[in-house]
Amino acid sequence: MQSFPEFKKGKIHDVVVRPLTKFLDERGWLAELFRSDEADPAVMPAMAYLSMTQPGVARGPHEHVDQTDWFCFIGPSNFKVYLWDSRPDSPTFGTKQVMYAGIDSPLAVIVPPGVVHAYKNIGGENGIVFNAPNRLYAGEGKKCPVDEIRHEEVEGSPFALD
Repeated sequence: MQSFPEFKKGKIHDVVVRPLTKFLDERGWLAELFRSDEADPAVMPAMAYLSMTQPGVARGPHEHVDQTDWFCFIGPSNFKVYLWDSRPDSPTFGTKQVMYAGIDSPLAVIVPPGVVHAYKNIGGENGIVFNAPNRLYAGEGKKCPVDEIRHEEVEGSPFALD
């Protein structure tokens, strides 16, 4: 079993956090989730999906070996987002970053491989999360192993959600 450091609070190298700007008009609002002219080609999405998370429910913690996730937290609820840098070669190895995102603070969060991540719906209603990873889930034709290392059920895991 891999050993992990005692995590300290801070910002994680290579994680990109961008506010999502709402452009308002008489019909409602619009927010750009990603633009190819603002993205590193290495993290350009290969697919996109939405997930709904019920109040009080968490997804993760897990990490990817090769995949970068491009999450957009837009509401209608709020989330607590957790990140742990478990990459031994990273300048921020051993750092834990926590942020709040969703209806009150719409954010795009780009999570590179090797950064353990999780989020929990801390609001009172169902929350929607958009993700545009740079790899296809289970590869071309869904015929490859899934690129996930799951930590949810690991006894004594350092990736605890508070």
